This record gives sequence, structure tokens and C-alpha cells, in this order.
Amino acid sequence: MRFWQKYHRGRSQKRSILCVGLDTAIEQIPPHLHSLGLSQCLTEFNRRIIASTHDLAVAYKINLAFYEQYGLDGWIAFEHTLSAIPPECIVIADAKRGDIGNTSKAYAKAFFEKYDCDALTVAPYMGQDSVAPFLEYDDKMTFVLALTSNAGSHDFQRMEVGNKHLYQAVMQSTMAWTSVEGAKNLGFVVGATHPQELAELRTKYPESMFLIPGIGTQGGDLPATVQANAGAPALINVSRAIIFASKDRNFDQTARLAALSFVEKFRNVHIAPRSVSTTSTTSV
Repeated sequence: MRFWQKYHRGRSQKRSILCVGLDTAIEQIPPHLHSLGLSQCLTEFNRRIIASTHDLAVAYKINLAFYEQYGLDGWIAFEHTLSAIPPECIVIADAKRGDIGNTSKAYAKAFFEKYDCDALTVAPYMGQDSVAPFLEYDDKMTFVLALTSNAGSHDFQRMEVGNKHLYQAVMQSTMAWTSVEGAKNLGFVVGATHPQELAELRTKYPESMFLIPGIGTQGGDLPATVQANAGAPALINVSRAIIFASKDRNFDQTARLAALSFVEKFRNVHIAPRSVSTTSTTSV
């Protein structure tokens, strides 16, 4: 799988599991870029963020809402942003798609073929036929929303379904929906604001890829998150705390320093070994 190749190479070479979220809100972009016009403003901001952080970031997560809201200008900026991301970095389209089968098939074709993204976030509420079209792409990663980082995640995701929470039922069910050995093209979104649950999920899904948002502005505890993840495959997303670290003309260099700070924290957290037979520790 192309996704896994990029992930393992990036994690090894960069000693990082950082995913930079490009939640590019125009009102947060430094004022001196606004004169460029909407699409060029978004594009230039993203281009400079990417140029200053790509040696630290394994992935970039582009939140489609921040582009779709501007219509054609936003879609142009999205396409130009895709072109600015180095080919060795993972591109995640954070689109949270999911609809009846033929609609999901069109969504999958758009993001996995037309835009050639490496991964996509998907909402599983409508069931198997709404997720299956995404899972047909063996070399891509489909991230199913499981236990999200927002406060409203408690409204539905923790409802009791039989003897488990809804998010647990979602994860258990979707694992059976892919024909790829080991469900290697299926990942889960699990928020950093739930470190205890993250640790519990890692005991059940130690090899699954997790996309972990919620560090930074949402208040997730980074050391607790890294420890709870226990060295398993993951991308920890940081958005606003990096890209909007400054509104000065040198915003990109400030963003780099912020990204480097997070990466260094990843590296300095020691993880308890999985096996009880050894007392050694490993770092991210």
C-alpha cells in the first residue's frame, strides 16, 4: 500500500508522527497576504506552511470545509495546495464523507482518483454500503470516525449498544467490512481528548492506523496521548497551534518552530513496552 509505504518511511526518516492540519481560515491568515486575492491568499499561506514544515510532518490533513465555503476559489486553492505537498508526505482529505452506495462511490472516485489523496475521513452512520466504496481502494487509507475529539462526541458515540459503546461497535463492525488482509486500508479517528479510551482501544487494535486529532487548541494532553498510543501506528494531528502560531510576515518560520516543538515532545516521551518480559523503553 502506498499509504503504508509513505508512513513507515516518513516515521523512520523524520522520527515523527506529526500530521499538520491545514484548517486554513482566511480570518487567521496574516493580513499582508490578503491583497493576493482569495484563492492565491489561501494557496500562498499553505505553500509557505508546507515548505517550512515538510521535513517534520509525515502527513498533511486538508480540512475541506475551509475550502468548500469559498466555492470555486476554495477548490482552486485546494488543488494548488495538493500540488505543494511533497510526494513523500501523506495527503489526508478531511472531508467526512459517507452516503448511499452510489454517492459514496462518487466521493471515493473524486478524492482517491481525481485528487489522488492517500487517505480520506469517512462518517459510518449510514452503514456498510456507505463505507464499502472507499474500502475498494486497497492502496488508500479510509479513516472511519470512531471517538472524535470534540465535546459533542459524548452525545452519540458513548451510547450503549448491547454491552459496548457505539464507537466500540462501529470499530468492531467496520473491521469486518474490508477484504484487505488485516484491514490494512481501514483506520480510525480517535481523539487525543480521550487518552484512557485510546489506551484501551490500543489493546484491542494494536496494528490499526489511528488518526489522532485534538492536540493543541482542543486541549489534548500530548504526553498522555503518545503513551496511550503505545507506539502503535498513528498520526497525531495538530492544526491551529502550528499554522496560526503567528500572524507576522515570518509566520512560516514561527509555524516551523511550533511544529518542531511538537515533534521534539513526541520524541522525548518514553513508551512503556508492550511485553511484560522486558524493562526497556522506546521513544516515538
